[in-house]
Amino acid sequence: MRLPEQIVAEWIHDVNAPVLLALDAPLGWPAAMSASLPKHHAGDSLEVDANALFRRETDRFIARTFRKTPLDVGADRIARTAHWAVGFLGRLRKRLGREIPLAWSPSPGEPVSAIEVYPAATLLAHGAQLSGYKAVAGAQERSAIYALLEKQFACSDECASAVASAHLIDAAICALAGADFIKGKAVAPEDRNLAEREGWIWARSKA
Repeated sequence: MRLPEQIVAEWIHDVNAPVLLALDAPLGWPAAMSASLPKHHAGDSLEVDANALFRRETDRFIARTFRKTPLDVGADRIARTAHWAVGFLGRLRKRLGREIPLAWSPSPGEPVSAIEVYPAATLLAHGAQLSGYKAVAGAQERSAIYALLEKQFACSDECASAVASAHLIDAAICALAGADFIKGKAVAPEDRNLAEREGWIWARSKA
């Protein structure tokens, strides 16, 4: 079985253009967690608020903008996904023999760069509905999302098979989020220094 980083590396080698990876996973942890836990001993209280400890500024921004709060990377199972994602980027860097920095502007500054995205925020930004599309019986809801994606991309007949899987639909939504970023439509962080430490979810303004 081929490893994910091997597959992605082969895709990148086949593309004669800058590549942007749009990852549906947190790529950093809350700054308050990094500051508080190294000094903590079992049984000691923590002075920092739980939301500050477990949520990043980008998570709070998404909640304010879309009324949809991402899972707490410091507390929920998504932490394991985040751990895998940053590990994947590390393994991909080794395989390609080059850096893969996080991108902070639409202009490609590197041959390969990456951003963090959140499909739920991208769907809401485009005026789509969230409910039901991840259910096994949610083919109708996935078809509605696919219709939205068709307006943004030149989809081949094979793309229609994406409606059979919520994972494939999510992957396509990640590509849409990446396209929004490249077009300069995604909202940038106000505090760049904090975002570089914690990560930033790139999503366009709500429609």
